[in-house]
Amino acid sequence: MLDKSSQKTAQIIDIFSRRAKPVVQDESIIRISPEFDGLAMLYGNDSNPGKLFSMKIMAWGLKRTGEAVGLVPWLNEIVPCPDLNDPLNGHWEGYYNMQTGKVFYEAPTHKKLELQEASRYYENNQQANDIVIQEIPDTIGTHAILADPVANKFIINEVFSWRLLHKGTIQGMLIEREKVSHTPVLLGDESLYVVQDDSRFKYFFQYRIANKIKRQEPEAMEAIAILMDL
Repeated sequence: MLDKSSQKTAQIIDIFSRRAKPVVQDESIIRISPEFDGLAMLYGNDSNPGKLFSMKIMAWGLKRTGEAVGLVPWLNEIVPCPDLNDPLNGHWEGYYNMQTGKVFYEAPTHKKLELQEASRYYENNQQANDIVIQEIPDTIGTHAILADPVANKFIINEVFSWRLLHKGTIQGMLIEREKVSHTPVLLGDESLYVVQDDSRFKYFFQYRIANKIKRQEPEAMEAIAILMDL
């Protein structure tokens, strides 16, 4: 997860020793913005050579380095699209505008400017890593799968929102129905809890896959049983 701050290492040459010295770049996310126009990520995998798949972008994120990237829920993490590089499950091939059919490889200028200006305007000087600096609604129908090995069953819940912490971690928030005291539930409500902190949490799923599971379609049920060791 982004809890690891997504640090990359560059190299510089020491002018005295003439040897390369590693320079660690902090690539943690410092600002996020929801994607409202349906832009998607394109990805492929080694199991389907020559075939590309699309997945709606959850949000755009600004890295501390100044780079703007699309963000997607992927397996049990929130992943910057360009960093997706798993030959078995998927590797990033670009961004995709489904309305125009255009493929592109950098965050749209308007999104990058929005993130940069918002970051400057809401400059956060908090030092506590666990301070919540943003919470945005989920706009792409993300679901979380939780396993109950004792009862030999799984639970599927809609992700309500996403929180960004000062340290760069992005947390998925679920509604704990027993704690709902009033409706509608709004961002920051006391009934929301962090799904990654739930020991039963396994994966995030797109709404299309989640709906297949809800309908108990055989292929989806078989796949989920294998993934969750039920």
